[in-house]
Amino acid sequence: MARRFNFCAGPASIPEAVLTEAAEQMLDWQGRGLSVMEMSHRSDEMVGIANEAEADLRELMGISDDYAVLFLQGGASSQFSAVPLNLMGDEGKVVDYVNTGEWSKKAIKEAKRYAKVNVVASSEDTNFTTIPAFDSWNLSEDAAYLHYTPNETIGGLEFFWTPESKVPLVADMSSTILSRPVDVNKFGLIYAGAQKNIGPAGLTIVIVRKDLLGKASAMTPTMLDYKTAADNDSMYNTPPTWGWYLAGLVFKWLKAQGGLAAMEVINRRKAEKLYGYIDASGFYSNPVEVASRSLMNIPFVLADASLDKAFLAGAEEAGLLNLKGHRSVGGMRASVYNAVPEEAIDALISYMKAFAEQNS
Repeated sequence: MARRFNFCAGPASIPEAVLTEAAEQMLDWQGRGLSVMEMSHRSDEMVGIANEAEADLRELMGISDDYAVLFLQGGASSQFSAVPLNLMGDEGKVVDYVNTGEWSKKAIKEAKRYAKVNVVASSEDTNFTTIPAFDSWNLSEDAAYLHYTPNETIGGLEFFWTPESKVPLVADMSSTILSRPVDVNKFGLIYAGAQKNIGPAGLTIVIVRKDLLGKASAMTPTMLDYKTAADNDSMYNTPPTWGWYLAGLVFKWLKAQGGLAAMEVINRRKAEKLYGYIDASGFYSNPVEVASRSLMNIPFVLADASLDKAFLAGAEEAGLLNLKGHRSVGGMRASVYNAVPEEAIDALISYMKAFAEQNS
């Protein structure tokens, strides 16, 4: 069976070298006679895998000892509740949120269940194709935290700057984490679902400054309390061991590629190549302001939407998978995460050129 090029937004591509290594060890991990999925999470082997994965992630992202790194379950969507419950305290402080797309909206909706939410800025009036200028943000005087989504997976909008904040800055980095370097020290908390740039679905990473632990609201469920997870090395209950193991293999793969600075060079080259063709084509277009176009999620529409089905059918035949845009916005979307090779971009552009020639 031939591997195809997968442009899925999540669960997304995993490096082929990682899949190959995992397959080789599926039945017998390092001569132990069982797979990682069958190990006790408290065994020396699994604890070793977990510690090594955390150490590699800390090295890749430059995470200091001032931060706890948690390997959790529940997806990034569970963090929409966990963040306010852990950071707002029992005083009922205002929490600040930036609205730049569908995932921001979901985080805001969930936070309103627990806290008084102040939406400091929104680009909904431009259909989420822009990022509001920072000097227009209506920041609260004494918010518990400021939350934003650095990359909107659905709309393809990405921040290439970090908001200045006097309060803990919280970021949902699900679809941009590990794609380029970030200064973790500017954040109070970073969270990310694994299924885009880290590994398989089912694992969630939380990077939280340690001075923010132990301040959860009294209503916080035990399983959502970051201090509980930190105090138990993310093993208060049985963790997603297989996802944790695969994430560790991905971290090693990233180190072998040269780390996040090297990945940024590759990712920018891939994105610029595809955006460049889209802009020059006259047949395809991307609605996002140029300065805020995502490196990871590239939506585009055809000049004639009636051709969408034919485009997708032809793409499947050409071995280009999962290009259909999100149901809420339509059109097409190419998610080009770290594991999507540059050859995939070249193949997609070649197909797009042929399709445009045939249908212009």
